[in-house]
Amino acid sequence: QPHVESADDRSFLHAMFGERSLYSLVKLTEELQGRSASNEIRELVKLLSKPHIKSLLSVHDTVARKSYDPELPPLPDDIDDEEDSVKIIRLVKNKEPLGATIKKDEHSGAIIVARIMRGGAADRSGLIHVGDELKEVNGIPVDDKKPEEIIRILSQSQGAITFKVVPGIKEEAQSKEPKMFVKALFDYNPAEDKAIPCKEAGLAFRKGDILQVMSQDDATWWQAKLEGDGNQRAGLIPSKHFQERLANNLSVSQKVLSGLRRSFRLSRRDKKTNKSMYECKRSEQYDTADVPTYEEVTAYRRKHGDRHRLVVLVGPTGVGLNELKRKLLISDPQHFSVTIPHTSRSKRHQESDGVEYHFISKHLFEADIQNNKFIEHGEYKGNYYGTSLDSVRSVLSKNKVCLLDVQPHTLKHLRTAEFKPYVVFVKPPSIERLRETRKSAKVISGKDDKNSSNPFSEEDFQEMISTAHMMENQYGHLFEKVIVNDDLTIAFNELKQALRKVETEAHWVPVSWTHS
Repeated sequence: QPHVESADDRSFLHAMFGERSLYSLVKLTEELQGRSASNEIRELVKLLSKPHIKSLLSVHDTVARKSYDPELPPLPDDIDDEEDSVKIIRLVKNKEPLGATIKKDEHSGAIIVARIMRGGAADRSGLIHVGDELKEVNGIPVDDKKPEEIIRILSQSQGAITFKVVPGIKEEAQSKEPKMFVKALFDYNPAEDKAIPCKEAGLAFRKGDILQVMSQDDATWWQAKLEGDGNQRAGLIPSKHFQERLANNLSVSQKVLSGLRRSFRLSRRDKKTNKSMYECKRSEQYDTADVPTYEEVTAYRRKHGDRHRLVVLVGPTGVGLNELKRKLLISDPQHFSVTIPHTSRSKRHQESDGVEYHFISKHLFEADIQNNKFIEHGEYKGNYYGTSLDSVRSVLSKNKVCLLDVQPHTLKHLRTAEFKPYVVFVKPPSIERLRETRKSAKVISGKDDKNSSNPFSEEDFQEMISTAHMMENQYGHLFEKVIVNDDLTIAFNELKQALRKVETEAHWVPVSWTHS
């Protein structure tokens, strides 16, 4: 008809009246109004007359007539024409925090939105932005209030919260920085951090946790969430630079303490006779130069045909590293193997070169030391002993898993894309359990003196516990698996299961291992 001006309206009406369902409805209505109704029609009329069906239709009509458009709060009547343009924002608060932090501007004294947490309620609303000036909360002026007082008002508010804000100057569009994953190399509890601007906005994590960094806009406080956590709201964590600066303030005292401990340990060791195969030739065994904060990581799964990851066992003397290695070798000699060490001592009767040791001259050994060919080396009874990088490569090239136990300070030299080491820390149980389980056990004085062994002493137990504690404190951020060797069979089964997962499942590894 002429009065239907819009083409869209005409299309809509045409489509509606052309619907089969409309014809059916009209036909049904005509049939119901007819005098000669069939049994089916009479049954339908009876059903539609039942009270609960009438109630359902009544409810439907009531709901259908209602308007569900959002009701905006009325604009205040007392806005001064000279006042800055304001936004009236209404958010419905549930149990989750709003996800924004505020600060007092040092110059103007205004309350400013300092940070919007990614994925939080404020962020999802898209209504509040960094730099907005907060004027009122639920009609309460905030100009003369401290940020802590405002936070208290917000925490006590239930249901809808109304904000009156002066929009800040729009910043450039948020940087499209790629989200990165990092492995935390330290424990963090925001409740104990005096430096964090808002403890409630902080994210607690433990050493070894994987964090997804959502924003690095702030040089001091990053926004991150725990990988795999269903909570979409990011939390504050100290940035890498900020954490390094804090940690460096403590490093001097840690070095002094480490030196004192080492001096004490070595003085005690001097009283023993040949307790270890050799002492490592380095100025400071427990290196404290590196400040562990975060390490950027990526998910890695070994592909079929790739070389196996190097398996490194770390632990104090006497904890059972050799026993675990031996059980692995016996369990599958075609799959697991160990390196053959080098030595400068003379070959003995019935020994074969390349079987017990690689026998080389002292001069050649010293040349290889200079050329950094050894993972670790030392001197024992006037002869050199050492484990070479090439001996590890030799095992891996045969498509076998190379089992290696080393001093923990060597780990940073092994953590390369070539070896991709999976580091297992084997720690002793409590000293009470050591006394119970190691009564009849013996500790071998040196690898080259298989017949020279002594029963464990109380001093050995104390040394084992203290060394394990020191290793975990100093190098724990490099350990991917920790096994307590209380019962050898249980520890072995736990280790073997972990190594199976390394070969079949994805693990987080440093980004540099996959990008080189």
